[in-house]
Amino acid sequence: MQNGPKAIMSARQPRRRASFAARSKRWTSSAARPEPKSSQNAQRNYERYLALARAEAQIGNMVGAENYYQYAEHYFISMRGD
Repeated sequence: MQNGPKAIMSARQPRRRASFAARSKRWTSSAARPEPKSSQNAQRNYERYLALARAEAQIGNMVGAENYYQYAEHYFISMRGD
């Protein structure tokens, strides 16, 4: 009986690990790719995420609003750096 569980474990075939390229393809999003960095794109994205955050806050989704505010903050900081 002691060899029972060990025999089952040793009978398992090790799973092959996917290469990095195969794993990264699995997680690609259908969302649009990020735009090249420039202050104009940062400004546009800042305004877009700020509008989305305000819309979410208006309907009472504070978690969604906070998420969009964080994105807006990222683009605001990007604009300051340029």
